[in-house]
Amino acid sequence: MSKKIAIIGSGFSSMSAASYLARSGFEVNVYEKNKTLGGRARQLKKDGFTFDMGPSWYWMPDVFESFFNDFGKKTADFYKLERLDPGYQVFFGENESICIGDSLEKIYDVFEKEEKGSSEKLKKFIKTANENYNIAIKDLVYRPGISPLELITPTTIKKIKYFLSNIKRDVCKDFVSPKLRQILQFPVLFLGAKPSETPSFYNFMNYADFGLGTWHPEKGMYSIVEAMSSLAKSLGVKFHTESNVEKILVNDSRNIAGIKINGDILEVDVVLSGADYHHSESLLDKKYRRYSNAYWDKKVFAPSSLLFYIGLNKKVENVSHHSLFFDVDFDKHASTIYDSPSWPENPLFYANFPSISDSSMAPKGKEACFILVPIAPGLEDTKKIRDHYLDLVINRLEKLTHQPIKKEILFCESFCINDFVSEYNSYKGNAYGLANTLFQTAFLRPKLKSKRVKNLYFTGQLTVPGPGVPPAIISGKLVSDLISKTNP
Repeated sequence: MSKKIAIIGSGFSSMSAASYLARSGFEVNVYEKNKTLGGRARQLKKDGFTFDMGPSWYWMPDVFESFFNDFGKKTADFYKLERLDPGYQVFFGENESICIGDSLEKIYDVFEKEEKGSSEKLKKFIKTANENYNIAIKDLVYRPGISPLELITPTTIKKIKYFLSNIKRDVCKDFVSPKLRQILQFPVLFLGAKPSETPSFYNFMNYADFGLGTWHPEKGMYSIVEAMSSLAKSLGVKFHTESNVEKILVNDSRNIAGIKINGDILEVDVVLSGADYHHSESLLDKKYRRYSNAYWDKKVFAPSSLLFYIGLNKKVENVSHHSLFFDVDFDKHASTIYDSPSWPENPLFYANFPSISDSSMAPKGKEACFILVPIAPGLEDTKKIRDHYLDLVINRLEKLTHQPIKKEILFCESFCINDFVSEYNSYKGNAYGLANTLFQTAFLRPKLKSKRVKNLYFTGQLTVPGPGVPPAIISGKLVSDLISKTNP
C-alpha cells in the first residue's frame, strides 16, 4: 500500500515536489489555505484586467525546461514563451534610461555607448558569470544542503576567491559609470540581499539576465501554476483549496501521525510543508520545533513589498514591459531595508506593464500596471502609508515618462506586509524568504528535513537552495529525493 503524503501549501516548491513524489508511487494530497493554487504566485482578475500577484519575471528558462523534461514533457506542451526585447528598461532620471536588449551583442553596444571600453570588460565579466552559472545551476543548487562538503569540489576550490569577495566590490572595480554599476548589481536583488553582502560567485545571476534573457509566458506567470498543477494532477496528485492546516500531529515515537485541517484529523505517513518555515514549525508542539524565535530574529530576511495592481484607461508610452526606476539613491534605499528597517523616503520601484507584450492581460486600449516598492519586513502597514506611496510613485512615473497617469486610473488594489502575513503566514510579512548571504547559503540555511520529527520535511524559499521561482522548483525536487530515499 502506498504511503500517504500531505503537502502544506501549493506554491512552486510544493507543486514540484508533489509531481516527483506522485511519480515515485506515493499518495499525494496538497492542502492550500486560499481559494486558488499557486501560493504567492496567485492571479488577480478585475474588469477584464489580469495581474500576476507575485512573481512577474521569467528568468532561467533552462530550469523550467528541465523540470518538465523530467516528466517527458516540454514547457511548450503547456504554455507559449516570448523572449522580451527589451528584457527591461532602467530609468535614471528624466530622458535618461537604458534598455537591456535580447542579445549579448545589443547589451555590449549599450554598455560601450555609456562607458568607453566597458564592452570588453563586460565580455570578461559575463564569461566568468557563465562559468559560475554552469557550476551553480547544473551542480551546486541540486544538492540538499546537508553537509558543507557539498560545496567543496575540484571546480569550486578553483573559484574560492569568488566566495571571499562580493558583487558590489567586483562591479565597482571594473565599471565607472554609476548607471552600469546599478544595472550589474540589480540581478542579485532577486537573491534578497545587498550586493555588498552577496558573494561574487552569485554573479551567475548576471548571466541569467544578459545571457539567458527575460521571457514572458503567454497569459502571465500564472500559466506556470496551471501547467505544474495540470502535470501533478495527471500523475494522481489531489489538490484541496480552502483547506487550512491547523496543526501537525506527532506520536510518542516522534514520528508524524497526521495533520489537523479545518477541525478534522487526517492520518498521514509523511508531512511536507511548503508554507512559510517559521509558520510550519509553529504548527508543531514547541518541543518538536528545531528553530526558535531568536533564531529567526537573527536571520537576514529578503525584502517585503508594497504592491499595487492598477487598471489604466489608456495605453502607456515611453516604458517597457519591465521598467525599473533607479532615479534615486540605491544605497540609501537598501539601507532602509537591511541596516535600519524603515519606510524609505525616496524609494526605488519596479513597474510591470504586461499588456504591452500580451494583449490578454488588459482590455483593448487599456493597460495593466503592477508596481512594486521593496521594503523591510516587519514595518507598520496602514492605508495612510499605502496611499502616500501610491501618490509618490505615480507622480514619479508621470514625471519620468512624460505622460498623465493618475487621471487614467480606473482602479487600484494594494498588497503589503499585513496581507503577506494574513494570506501566506509569512514571517514579519517577508515576500522573498531568507537572503542569500554567505552565511545563509546551502548547508547554512534551514534544513529540508526535520531533526526532531521523523517524516517531517520542508521546502520553499526559506530553505535550500533559496528565494526565487527556479530555486523553489529545484527545492521541490531536492526534498522529494530525500523523502523517496527514506521511505522506500
